[in-house]
Amino acid sequence: MEPALIALIVIALLVVVVLAKSVTIVPQAQAKVVERLGRYSRTLSPGLSVLVPFVDRVRATIDLREQVVSFPPQPVITADNLQVGIDTVVYFQVTDPRLAVYGIANYITGMEQLTTTTLRNVVGGLNLEGALTGRDGINSQLREVLDGTTGPWGLRVARVEIKAIDPPPSIQDSMEKQMRADRDKRAVILTAEGHRQAAITSAEGEKASAILSAEGRKQAAILEAEAERQSRILRAEGERAALYLQAQGQAKSIETVFQAIHDGKPDQGLLAYQYLQTLPQIAQGDANKMWIVPSEFSKALEGLASLGGAEQGKSWMDVEPSGDGRSGGPEHGIDTSSWFESQLPRAADQPEAKIEMSSISDSAPSVPSPPPLSQLTQDVRDSGPAADPAVREQFHATDEDPHDQR
Repeated sequence: MEPALIALIVIALLVVVVLAKSVTIVPQAQAKVVERLGRYSRTLSPGLSVLVPFVDRVRATIDLREQVVSFPPQPVITADNLQVGIDTVVYFQVTDPRLAVYGIANYITGMEQLTTTTLRNVVGGLNLEGALTGRDGINSQLREVLDGTTGPWGLRVARVEIKAIDPPPSIQDSMEKQMRADRDKRAVILTAEGHRQAAITSAEGEKASAILSAEGRKQAAILEAEAERQSRILRAEGERAALYLQAQGQAKSIETVFQAIHDGKPDQGLLAYQYLQTLPQIAQGDANKMWIVPSEFSKALEGLASLGGAEQGKSWMDVEPSGDGRSGGPEHGIDTSSWFESQLPRAADQPEAKIEMSSISDSAPSVPSPPPLSQLTQDVRDSGPAADPAVREQFHATDEDPHDQR
């Protein structure tokens, strides 16, 4: 090969190398830090950029997207002297590539160590239960410390999350037992609360049942008392009506007797006969040891003999027959149409029989009261045969004859 051709090839290769060193392409969401003769020159933005060959060089390529870094579990001692393992996740973004390159040698390692030390400081003031339940507070404190510390590094910490807190196995066993005991306690409490609620409900039902039973017994007692009251009122009304009818009957009987006596026109002989019938009644009784015959006994016998027809030949029992064949004597029919009349209303028409169960009235029924016995006796005397002047004179004469004869 000729020397000239070799020289051309070498020159072409040099041109290609120079061009490769002079042109660089920066991808999107990335930045390149350029040094010129070992000193920071500029930061290249995404796109095509031209460098001075053999003078400028790219020191580092920085990813400008938000990055996620997960750190392994770190041993941390809590305030109650328990060692737990806590692993964290940090979300950050590079805001200044120059500071990220020149501010710290390795910002990932520095962030990891800073997170570990800050986590120990924060969790060291909490007990195990506080650390387990206070993750939000721990995350907030870690983010504030990291964001404030990594600012000179050209970093922005978006948030910090604790992935897990792993206590020792013995502590986990104790916690499981505590949780089991707590659940058993809650189950017992809920069961007791259920029994209590059931007992309360049963007691309320029994109370309502007792109240309803008492109301039923009260209503039944009221109805029974009212029925007994109405029954007694009706029996009393019946007895009163019976007594009133009996009094009316007795009045009619006395009226009939007086009328019969008036129609028979009794004389002295009849009275003497009645007197003789009364004498055996005087002698009745075991206590009567002595019987005194009245002085009028002989005169009564004489009157009885005259009545028998000893002197006149005609007895007082002989009655002249009437024209139609019946015995003599005046005819007076006895009117019995009003004997059983009563001014009392029927039992079904009385107010007590119409009382309903829902309305109980204490007012007494308005029943016309019968006239007193004295008024009835006076009415009988005024309207009976005793009111006849002839009968009164005859009775007075009969009463006066024995005294006159004596």
